[in-house]
Amino acid sequence: MTHHTRRSFLRSAAAGSLLLPGIVQQLLADAGDPLAPRDPHFPAKAKNVIFLFMTGGVSHVDTFDPRPELTKQHGKEIKADHPEIKNRPGYERIFLKRPQWEFQPHGQCGTEVSTLFPHVAECVDDIALIRSMHTSHSNHYNATLGMHTGSFTFSRPSIGSWMTYGLGTMNRNLPGFVVIAPAQTYAGTQVYASDFLPGAHQGTLVVPGAEPVANVKPRVPTDRQQLELAALREMNAEHLAARSGDPQLAARLQTFETAFGMQMAVPDAFDFATENEATLASYGLQRGQTTGFGWQCLAARRLVERGVRFVELIDTGSSGNWDAHGDMLTHVPLAKNVDQPIAALLRDLKQRGMLNETLVVWTTEFGRTPFNNTADAKGREHHPWAFSSWLAGGGAKSGMVHGATDEIGLRAVEKPVHVRDFHATILHLMGFDHERLTYRHAGLDFRLTGVEGAKVVHDLLA
Repeated sequence: MTHHTRRSFLRSAAAGSLLLPGIVQQLLADAGDPLAPRDPHFPAKAKNVIFLFMTGGVSHVDTFDPRPELTKQHGKEIKADHPEIKNRPGYERIFLKRPQWEFQPHGQCGTEVSTLFPHVAECVDDIALIRSMHTSHSNHYNATLGMHTGSFTFSRPSIGSWMTYGLGTMNRNLPGFVVIAPAQTYAGTQVYASDFLPGAHQGTLVVPGAEPVANVKPRVPTDRQQLELAALREMNAEHLAARSGDPQLAARLQTFETAFGMQMAVPDAFDFATENEATLASYGLQRGQTTGFGWQCLAARRLVERGVRFVELIDTGSSGNWDAHGDMLTHVPLAKNVDQPIAALLRDLKQRGMLNETLVVWTTEFGRTPFNNTADAKGREHHPWAFSSWLAGGGAKSGMVHGATDEIGLRAVEKPVHVRDFHATILHLMGFDHERLTYRHAGLDFRLTGVEGAKVVHDLLA
């Protein structure tokens, strides 16, 4: 007779289970059940977030922020009076560069959007557009880190991690925080890390493809797994009792139960066979297609339907990213890649009655300069002083524009919104007072919005 130890059972069960990167981090989770559903600080319409991140820096003056004066003054030399501009080599002289696409009003609200986003433009009556965003760093790594964690220099928990920390999850058979990306963006795994929060709140990376989640299929029959898990429960209970109910150990033991459930839940979430042809076509998908931003968007809707709290879609596809130093025309394939799927996602959520409870966030890490060092430069550089983002659904006010940049799109001058204000507003829409959503670490009470005086943008609330 084979001698079975607790270690051999764990090894066997793990071999037949799904241990995703984010779920494995539950080994570090805190007391009890860190993902148990919890109430927010106050009632809120939004229960889930879909966070659309356009990595690289989308040009605000070419997409969502029409600046007629910039067109009129094209080629005009302006004074490089900002310290970051003055100290940048090659920028002793700078010249204004006009937008390369036309803007037109859309919807009943009349919000102007450029021809780069014709499909999203049709959805402006459901969008709260912010034209006065600004951030604290001009490097991709730092600005990307800041947009995700509120910190521009040090690793901190991701906004998705804060969300599951505050709310828990509604489906223990799926991760509470999922990131869908073909490749890593700037700052890598730090954009979805839990850092000092319990490891159960780390994002789980899903890579589009034929097998979006690796090792999802069990390696042993289900009935054998159930027997092993039953034996493990008994052995683990004794093991835990002998260690005074160690909360980290308790969370580790829950991992195996979660992994077992995910073997059925994960394939179902990413199996689009039940979607009709009209739905697939609206996202720009062919039957059987498993890649592309349309696939990411439809997967996000299906995950939210199944109770996932926070889904981030990172646009790191085959077209590269939005970092258009060399030529602004690279924005054309990038916009075409995401425009129709994003509009389809908004319409799909609305048609299914899900948009009221799902907050859709569209953003990038910073904008792009309305100038360059020569009058005929084809590209634009990094621009932290102004860019555009938008919110839709989940209690956000629809069909409105908040804030403005100056006449050439250089700086946010009317109702400016810092990244931390953006975070405070998202948390508010999910039912949280951003100053009260804290975690004690190293003797300090940390929060997503820091201590720099972040404020909720009440104009954006319905």
